[in-house]
Amino acid sequence: MAPRRPAELYRAPFPLYTVRLHPRRPLAITAGGGGAAKTGIRNGVHFLQLEQIGGQLSASLLHCHDTETRATMTMALAGDVIAAGQDNSCHILRFSLQEPEAPATAGKDGSGDKGARRRRGPGGGTQGSTQSGAREVRVESLQRVRTDFSPDALQKAVRFSADGALLATGGADGFLRLWEFPSMKKTLEFRAHDGEIEDIALGPDNKQVVTAGRDFQCCVWQQDQLVTGLRWHENLPGIPDKAYRYQACRFGAVEGSAGALRLYTVQVPHKRERRPPPCYLTKWDGKSFLPLLTRPCGSEVVSCLSISDSGTFLGLGTVTGSVAIHIAFSLQRLYYVKEAHGIVVTDVAFVPESRPGRELLGGHEAALLSVAVDSRCKLHLLPTRRSLPVWLLLLLCAGLIVATILLLQLAFPGFL
Repeated sequence: MAPRRPAELYRAPFPLYTVRLHPRRPLAITAGGGGAAKTGIRNGVHFLQLEQIGGQLSASLLHCHDTETRATMTMALAGDVIAAGQDNSCHILRFSLQEPEAPATAGKDGSGDKGARRRRGPGGGTQGSTQSGAREVRVESLQRVRTDFSPDALQKAVRFSADGALLATGGADGFLRLWEFPSMKKTLEFRAHDGEIEDIALGPDNKQVVTAGRDFQCCVWQQDQLVTGLRWHENLPGIPDKAYRYQACRFGAVEGSAGALRLYTVQVPHKRERRPPPCYLTKWDGKSFLPLLTRPCGSEVVSCLSISDSGTFLGLGTVTGSVAIHIAFSLQRLYYVKEAHGIVVTDVAFVPESRPGRELLGGHEAALLSVAVDSRCKLHLLPTRRSLPVWLLLLLCAGLIVATILLLQLAFPGFL
């Protein structure tokens, strides 16, 4: 049975380019905008409170943070700190959530503090303030650093390390830059690719960085030294070297194997054809960086990739607006909605598997949020897969063996 159409969780007053979920709070952060063009389309970061209402996951706007003339294209989250990629720079923001104050009691003359009036913005939110009666969100700008120096400068990738002590950025000039956090002191800068850097993945020990570029390369670095270049198609005859380029790369855990690590990459066709060839998913060993499995993932060009906390599922968005969820172990597709959005899916993110995240799932095995240029944030729910307990499987096997022996005895008297 095909999955139901995904629910529209939120609609913003501007195109959405990125979404992140807080690991310890029921909070989603999404951002985008119309850029510097004077079209009247705002730029901002929106904070959404997630909660279960009537058995359904819903989102309500907590706060709108205005980013003036800069649209946020990429975003990384480390606790309560946001690294927002805006044009040629990375803007570091810190936010805090506070419970609303109890309303003051009015006097006999009807006077009293009824709360400051807040101007409601498009999409039911407030401009630069928190909705009345909701938890208050305060956003503080820490600093801004330039991260790209090409003529058409644009930061295209940003990633925090697992411990939050390191920030990696990459963009149109092909340079990988590493920054200490929170000082934002630049510790490393070198040209990693001859073209744009599409994506960055940081190893859990901060020793290795993987970069995917538009120059057909996906590289593993230790400091500024090249450890290895990945070759996903070396065991697939008939695929020329420059027929595909790397679009995305992510490290992921291995379910049930503590300490094990996998790297996942997406390869998309370099040229558009009338009969589009398939895109590919590849799973790599996270230490030797040898390919373990490669499978096609459809002919729609993949635009973004996400991995669930446990490493069980992969989420994909496409340039045609479709969304899919794959099993990480086999790379088989488990969920697919064609054209869930009306235009390119710009980012996808799984609901965290922490305690607050599990409370939001409402009995589902996983939930994926997708955002797109159509200004919508949609919810994709993966029902819990039914499985038989081990003891029942063993009992069925034993019964099958006994039944086979009895049939043989009836067919061939004296068999035993």
